[in-house]
Amino acid sequence: MKKISILVLILCACYVSAAWGQQRAANGGNWTEFHRPNMQRWNPYENVLNVDNVGSLGLLWSFTTGGAVYSSPAVVKGVVYVGSEDDNVYALDARTGIKQWSYATGGQVDSSPAVANGVVYVGSSDHDVYALNARTGALLWSYQTGGPVVSSPTLANGIVYVGSNNYDVYALNAATGALLWRYRTGGPVNSSPAVDNGVVYAAAGCCYSHYDVYALNASTGALLWRAKGNYVDSSPAVGDGMVYVAGDWCECVFALNAKTGHQLWSQNEGGEVTSSPAVVDGVVYGGSVDYKNDLYAVKARTGKVLWNTPMPTVLVSSPAVANGVVYIGGGYYYAGGGVYALNASTGDLLWNYPTADWVQSSPAVASGMVFVGSHDGNVYAFGLGNDRR
Repeated sequence: MKKISILVLILCACYVSAAWGQQRAANGGNWTEFHRPNMQRWNPYENVLNVDNVGSLGLLWSFTTGGAVYSSPAVVKGVVYVGSEDDNVYALDARTGIKQWSYATGGQVDSSPAVANGVVYVGSSDHDVYALNARTGALLWSYQTGGPVVSSPTLANGIVYVGSNNYDVYALNAATGALLWRYRTGGPVNSSPAVDNGVVYAAAGCCYSHYDVYALNASTGALLWRAKGNYVDSSPAVGDGMVYVAGDWCECVFALNAKTGHQLWSQNEGGEVTSSPAVVDGVVYGGSVDYKNDLYAVKARTGKVLWNTPMPTVLVSSPAVANGVVYIGGGYYYAGGGVYALNASTGDLLWNYPTADWVQSSPAVASGMVFVGSHDGNVYAFGLGNDRR
């Protein structure tokens, strides 16, 4: 009887291990939204690209849209979803770049898609939030807000959270598009909400005078706290009881207590910081627009600088982190453009690829591939191996 029990335990352990392996592989192939409900912007399941081989990345394909691509790609089940300023949402085969479908909205699509349960959620400058069938692109529902929707939707517990230029944060039923609640802030909500532990965190403000950070009850929209944000243009990231935000006017990244909104620390970066922070394993990463155009890494608990790496161009893209590598786009107007990969521990530059114009879109990393859009109108896909253009 004892031998049978041991055998059962071994079989169970093998089953759990296999199931975890399958889940890890499935999750590693997905980057579902701008990213993750808490906006931490990292893929813990990526195990192909690393600091030793990322220098061998090559261009696998590029897809040309009819307008600039500021939208950051989502990658789910081998399909890349991305918006363009040609008013369309695109679905592209992740391996080949071949278009699966496109859907024409009534305005520019700078919002980054979020994908869940076979549905693509995305905003448009025509004031609408759209829900599209992920396989066919067919319209399932749309909801009209009072202003352009640059904010990228966040999905949590069957609810779509999104901001609008009309000063409101919206909570919509993900299945039907029905309004659950809306909260009026003090200015346009262009950044993406973060959702964690039953709370929605959003940044809003106007006129270069102030940008506040709000904490709202995720079920009701009731205000929990409001903190002065010093013109925040980035999306908050949440982890370990802290909210991390970057501010333009303070030229800093700062941390707030997630329960009270009380500021815990602030670290000056020497220039405007519009890049949304990525938070990984106790470290906050982000880009700045100063005389050195630094990519920075600071301790999440204290704000202590770990490293600053001067970059060849301004950084308005938001970083993505996977398996010890930080990826970010660069350039803005006059400054050229490109995509970069750095060692997350040291800040050493490992790889870069020059694009035809600047990259404000933020990279997505999944299944050993890196996807990003550019102002030149292209969506780029990079992977290991030779340049396949």
